[in-house]
Amino acid sequence: MLNPERSHFGFLMAAEPVRVDPSPPSFWRSVGQALRGEHHDYTSEALPRSVLLLAVPMVLEMVMESLFAVADVYWVSSLGRGAVAVVGLNESIMTLIYALAIGISIAGAAMVARRIGEKNPEEAAHAAAQLLVLGLGISLVLGAVLGSVAPQLLRLMGAEPDIVAQGTNFSRIMLGGNATVFLIFLINAVFRGAGDAVIAMRTLWLANGLNIVLGPCFIFGWGPFPELGLDGAAVATNLGRGCGVIYQLWHLAGHHIRIKVRPSHFVPDRVMLATILRASGSGIAQMLIAMTSWIGLFKILALFGSAALAGYTIAVRVIIFALMPAWGLSNAGATLVGQNLGAGRPDRSEEAVRIAARYNMIFLGIVGLVFVVLAGPIARLFHPDPEVYAYARRALWVISLAFPLYAAGMCYGGAFNGAGDTWTPTRLNFFCFWLCEIPLAWVLAGPAGLGPTGVFIAIPASFSVYALWTMALFRKGAWKAKKI
Repeated sequence: MLNPERSHFGFLMAAEPVRVDPSPPSFWRSVGQALRGEHHDYTSEALPRSVLLLAVPMVLEMVMESLFAVADVYWVSSLGRGAVAVVGLNESIMTLIYALAIGISIAGAAMVARRIGEKNPEEAAHAAAQLLVLGLGISLVLGAVLGSVAPQLLRLMGAEPDIVAQGTNFSRIMLGGNATVFLIFLINAVFRGAGDAVIAMRTLWLANGLNIVLGPCFIFGWGPFPELGLDGAAVATNLGRGCGVIYQLWHLAGHHIRIKVRPSHFVPDRVMLATILRASGSGIAQMLIAMTSWIGLFKILALFGSAALAGYTIAVRVIIFALMPAWGLSNAGATLVGQNLGAGRPDRSEEAVRIAARYNMIFLGIVGLVFVVLAGPIARLFHPDPEVYAYARRALWVISLAFPLYAAGMCYGGAFNGAGDTWTPTRLNFFCFWLCEIPLAWVLAGPAGLGPTGVFIAIPASFSVYALWTMALFRKGAWKAKKI
């Protein structure tokens, strides 16, 4: 007679007592696991928990990036409205570099995530190394070319002669050191694609933490540091990010469990480089379209003087403070899309994005309400000039009105990128930002007589169209069949 204590395999062995966890890990336990960088299989882990485990380090990564943006403009603002305008104009130029780096990183993260989902870490490491070979080559060429024409670029952006004189060295340092920006973006994309978001988080905390500390030291000459003024902000940025890159390479060289990049992986592979370029082309175009639209907005605002530029720059930096954590949630959803498509689980990919979007809309909805109510006090923190403050307050208030739709658009657009379907968001960006945002901003600012306020209104209007359109295409589900 079979012992009831035995399983249906009891004729082979006595059954071990079954230990069942009475409840899933608590929220705070999951947060702790995420911060420790514990490894999980995101193709089988419960989806809400998977989103949490990935989102916590990604959100904190972006929080530090946004803290840097706010701290940087805070210290620079003490040098006058001209210095703030220089930072804003240079940021617009740097968007070209950001666009290339992020566009390539979109493809890289999708390829790595897909290979990890397929349980092929060797190919993931190979793709990661070739990604860095490509990025380093591009960044060095860009640094040499753009750094040599920095004053011409500032004039092209509509900068006044005194702004060009004040900002030329700053631009040369930032553009010449763009390799640090490139590599940080690309290597962090590899970590995120592999599901090791905590390393990406620690990288930006190290890089931007050093930047925040060194910024005022080099700007004002604190302690043993030279007083470099505005140029000091650029020096601090490159030093901080350079240290971040060293930390990343240390992990890739062997202190990383999912992906271990060896020297042999860096030998140029034409086939792999061509694959990355093909996958990156639409991603680069996507980001160029989105980011150059900001250049168009700056050119329109430049017609109204340095106060409008400075006020807008302050508002944008504050808004970035809120949007960066939201991008972290979006990146978590994209990683889950790539890994679960690689594992042959498209329905799970779809549900992951819906969960991430729901969390994101709640978060940005609350932040947007705070910004609308407290736009004045927040703007006043950054600049005492009444004219600059007025523009900053108005921009912050208007742009924040559509935050919940921004949140949805980020997550659903990120789903396409996570699947490797970068052409869909590219087409959407072209229509919403080039054919909608910039013309609308020009019409409202000029013919309609709204001035800078017209530019501010055009931003939430175009982003709202993007979000609604993206949600509709996501529901159709064609992205699930994308191969990469």
